[in-house]
Amino acid sequence: MNNTWTNQWNERFSADEYVYGETPNQFLEEQLHTLTAGTILFPAEGEGRNAVYAATQGWTVSAFDISIEGRKKAMRLAESNNVTIEYQVGELESLGYTAGQFDAIALIYAHFPASIKSAYHKALSALVRSGGVVIFEAFSKKHPEYQATNPSIGGPKDLAMLFSVEEIEADFAGYEVLLLEERAIELHEGAFHHGVGSVIRFVGRKK
Repeated sequence: MNNTWTNQWNERFSADEYVYGETPNQFLEEQLHTLTAGTILFPAEGEGRNAVYAATQGWTVSAFDISIEGRKKAMRLAESNNVTIEYQVGELESLGYTAGQFDAIALIYAHFPASIKSAYHKALSALVRSGGVVIFEAFSKKHPEYQATNPSIGGPKDLAMLFSVEEIEADFAGYEVLLLEERAIELHEGAFHHGVGSVIRFVGRKK
């Protein structure tokens, strides 16, 4: 990922406030309540709201992002919630995770550049143990219709960075599909995810 991408996120996360809020994504919260706590990885975790919540629920949490500013805020949030998270800054291939290391991976608005997003999904999938779970929520290819009327809903402007059901089926082909849907939802996640948007939701168990 280039410096422009990294600088964009460092600039966004340098604000004093938590720009996506301090509370967890609702879908993630619902799904974690159905699972037994174990090891979980949060890619593109930003300011840490989801990782910190998982830690408060007894999970052993690892996270990463390209933004050092995001990590700083995540560590502050963890401290204020009296929990510990392991949070690295860098790109996936340099971080030293191992095959089958995690019981779960949570991809919550983890919009990677279009040129690498499927490769990243497949690389992340290798880190999930057999029987482990992927939890995914991100904006769908229908989302620009909602962005046009409400810029506050946020999300990438590049259509190729958005997701379709078919892409998720292909990227996580070795999974039992527990949930896979495209739907409109209302988000209240800080200043940058506010209003109705179109998302893909996926929960899969690795075979």
